Amino acid sequence: MIKVKNSKAVRNLSDKSLKANKIRNIIAIIAIALTTLLFTSVFTMGIGAMESFQQATMRQAGGSGQGYLKYINDEEFNHIKDHPLIKEIAYSRLLSAKVTNEQFLKRRAEFWYHDDVGLKLGLIELEKGHKPVAENEVIADSKTLQLLGTPLKEGAPLSLKLEVHGKMVQREFILAGWWKSDPAAMIDRGQIYASKAYVDAHAEELRYTYKQDHDMTGAINAVIMFDNSSNIQGKLDQVITESGYSLDKNAPNFIETSMNWAYLSNTFSSNPEAVFPLATGLLLIMLTGYLIIYNIFQISVMRDIRFFGLLKTIGTTSRQISRIIRRQALFLSLIGIPIGLLGGFWVGKSLIPLLLMNNYRHAEVTLSPSPWIFIGSALFAVITVMISAYRPSRIAATVSPIEAVRYVDGATQKKKKKLKKSTNGAKIPLMARTNLGRNKKRTILVLLSLSLGLVLLNTTFTLSQSLDMNKYVSKSHDTDFLIAHANYFQEHFTGPDNATTESYIQAVQAQPGFEEGGRLYSGSNLLAIEHKENKEGKGEIATPDARGNLPAIVYGLENLPLHRLQLIDGELDYGKLASGKYILEGVRLDNYDNPEMELSVYKVGEKVTLHKYMGTANAQEYTSHEFTVLGHVGVKSSNSGVDVANYTDFYLPADIYKTLVKKPVVMSYAFNVSDSKEKTMESFLKNYTEIKEPTMHYKSKFTSIAELSGIQKTILMIGGTLSIIIGVIGIVNFANALLTSILTRHQEFAILQSIGMTNKQLKTMLVYEGLYYVLGTSICSILLGSLLSVLIAKPLSAQIWFMSYKFIIWPLILVLPVLLVLGICLPLAIYSLSDRKTIVERLRTAE
Repeated sequence: MIKVKNSKAVRNLSDKSLKANKIRNIIAIIAIALTTLLFTSVFTMGIGAMESFQQATMRQAGGSGQGYLKYINDEEFNHIKDHPLIKEIAYSRLLSAKVTNEQFLKRRAEFWYHDDVGLKLGLIELEKGHKPVAENEVIADSKTLQLLGTPLKEGAPLSLKLEVHGKMVQREFILAGWWKSDPAAMIDRGQIYASKAYVDAHAEELRYTYKQDHDMTGAINAVIMFDNSSNIQGKLDQVITESGYSLDKNAPNFIETSMNWAYLSNTFSSNPEAVFPLATGLLLIMLTGYLIIYNIFQISVMRDIRFFGLLKTIGTTSRQISRIIRRQALFLSLIGIPIGLLGGFWVGKSLIPLLLMNNYRHAEVTLSPSPWIFIGSALFAVITVMISAYRPSRIAATVSPIEAVRYVDGATQKKKKKLKKSTNGAKIPLMARTNLGRNKKRTILVLLSLSLGLVLLNTTFTLSQSLDMNKYVSKSHDTDFLIAHANYFQEHFTGPDNATTESYIQAVQAQPGFEEGGRLYSGSNLLAIEHKENKEGKGEIATPDARGNLPAIVYGLENLPLHRLQLIDGELDYGKLASGKYILEGVRLDNYDNPEMELSVYKVGEKVTLHKYMGTANAQEYTSHEFTVLGHVGVKSSNSGVDVANYTDFYLPADIYKTLVKKPVVMSYAFNVSDSKEKTMESFLKNYTEIKEPTMHYKSKFTSIAELSGIQKTILMIGGTLSIIIGVIGIVNFANALLTSILTRHQEFAILQSIGMTNKQLKTMLVYEGLYYVLGTSICSILLGSLLSVLIAKPLSAQIWFMSYKFIIWPLILVLPVLLVLGICLPLAIYSLSDRKTIVERLRTAE
């Protein structure tokens, strides 16, 4: 075969064909741009949210360290620090677990020593000043200094009252430097750091006693960085065991470890149940792009099939025709992809704050235009375009010239079709349905592209409606409000020192809108219980008294909090409890409200004997009271708070509790208000605790409700945006399919009109075709929406503790009227725009 240099001719043919199809080009560019926008926005949100999320989570967790060795001493630290797996290790030592200045009543402050690595991994960047060097130099966060009334000035004096091994000491310091308090920190605690010289000067005072009395003063928390963030917990375990220490809590050489939850790679890789629905959702979005572009090029080739047939009659090879189509695809991509990249990056970056607005509202979105976002999105878009254009180009290259020239929409099949006979004449609805069946593949692709946006929208609404407000609120609130001493919310309840005052309770009861309330009584070191030998490990955290009994925390509840207890097993018979013969044992709940029954000590029906302390600790006398366990109830933050080493928790009616304790103390007070007075009560509590009784504080369920509402809005905003993008692509695809169908059937329409079909009948037939598309889309959307709701939304809901899966389909039904309008208006509008030639001119098209 003689080789002819025809590349220039092929380029000219491709370019001129491109110029002749302006409408097709615009539609293709829009489709490519929207598809690229979809990819780019997803990649931008993925990369940007992960970066911002990890940074925000590190700030919440208080540092960027990957793992922690907790409560160790100098000997253990020095023995472990040179392990080959460790890249960096920080020496962080607690000098006082509590700074007792009255200014820190509502915001606890801690006193630490951090070495240079500790400051770096703790994300401490001084605004001004230098790290502490002298024994009396300290650095602190700005909010702590503001509470102390210390000016942000180097050399400013400050006085600290420190609790060290149970003793109170007061020391004078000067400010060496400060950093800006981080509003993103999950635990809003003041941080004050001393120098190495201070640690050396008070070595005896900072002796390590944690393994004897669980006092953290003097203990070291070593922060570790490895070479990478894969299998952090496994590496921590390896460091411990290879250094000669144990992972067994009961072993004398046990070292406790934990990993920083900012590093999410381990969480997702170890949880395939969560990965599957997320991966399926991502694949669904990617499949959308492929279907759209493929359909665009397939329809484009079908429209130009006669042109390609004519080229073949003059000697153009199949390979050259494929080159023409690929060249056009690349040219259109050069225009559409940059538009999509810029638009997608803007959309993605705009949506990232919504992903972080609830738990990470203080996160700073500092996403730079990463080249990987653009390279990845562009590459994915180009590959999608070329794969999508491959099969249409093969159709154009392999069709014979005769078939191409005679082509009418869907008529290139080589198989002979049987003629259908009808005795009822050619009915318009039947004709419309038959027309859609000519090109089944294109019809299916259009239905899928229209359905995908609706399916994503329905899945989005399903997830948002599956957020369970009751679960979310009940985790920390059983009533509208809970009031108590400020220390109760910061640390734990001990007794008279941080009791809820009667004046505070009476002030609340006097407010308009107050409906009902109830006191919760408790205290530490008041009641004891026998150690049960058959309950291994339960009593190890508690220290026995002189008689070998272990401390038990008992709560006395008035009617409102008593009736809010969550029963796990047994019965909650208030009459039996009021008799003074029965008691309820508390059991901790996990995030999904599943009781950790292995931590319970007694079975329902077992006898419990509580011993009451009388007199001083040195001369204890006991009075014993026997109860029968009536059932187990859930221990929550709203009905507990005595956080000391105890054997187990019990619940009794307040009247029975008062008979056991010499001086009952109110731990907290729970109450409800009328709906119309919620905001008024919140405002009253805020003002009251700031002015009249600043040592008191409160918590409200309405803060939690607002948080969950924010999560719902986030899901709807992001899912809705992606649904709109996919929906617009689907509508463009629908319009292109109708346009192609009408243009390729101009001659057919002319023949129908020449034998008596009116223009009105022709339009009616096209409307029926549009309505059949709507009907097919509706059926496809409902089927796919139901399937993906079960495959994606349901398992994803099961992975999140505050979600309860709800099957919904109403968003699809609400959108159907919009589809109906499109199905009627689009065919009429496209036909009107394309119906410019006379019947005779259209009949001569094939000549």
